[in-house]
Amino acid sequence: MVRFISAPQRIPVPGGKLIDEFVGRVATGTEGVSVARMSAPPGWDEPAQAPEFDEVTLVLSGSLVVEHDGSETEVGAGQAILTPAGETVRYVAGPGGADYVAVCVPAFGPDLTHRAGEQS
Repeated sequence: MVRFISAPQRIPVPGGKLIDEFVGRVATGTEGVSVARMSAPPGWDEPAQAPEFDEVTLVLSGSLVVEHDGSETEVGAGQAILTPAGETVRYVAGPGGADYVAVCVPAFGPDLTHRAGEQS
C-alpha cells in the first residue's frame, strides 16, 4: 500500500542535534529501512557506536567528520559515506554544523546503535 508522509516524526536526542524521521521504526513502524533528516550544530559529536545497521549519510550542507578504523573521513555538502553494520564509527559536525540525510538498513533504532557508554 502506498503511504504519503506529510511530515516527519521528531526523535528526541541530547546535544542539540535534531532527528526528523520520515520512514522507520518511530515514524511508520517500518523495520527494513529508515530515512531521516538530521541537523547538527557546529562542533556537535556523539559517542562511538557499532550499530546493527548499514548507514548511508548524505550531507546536504555543512560537513561531518566520520571517525573509523583509526582514521577520519570528512564528508562535505553533496558527498556521502556508507558505514557498514558492526563497524565502530563516530560522527562529528564540522565548524558550520551539518544538515544531512541518513538512510539505515535495517531501520535505525536506539537499541541497535550500541553507543559507547550505553547499555543495550
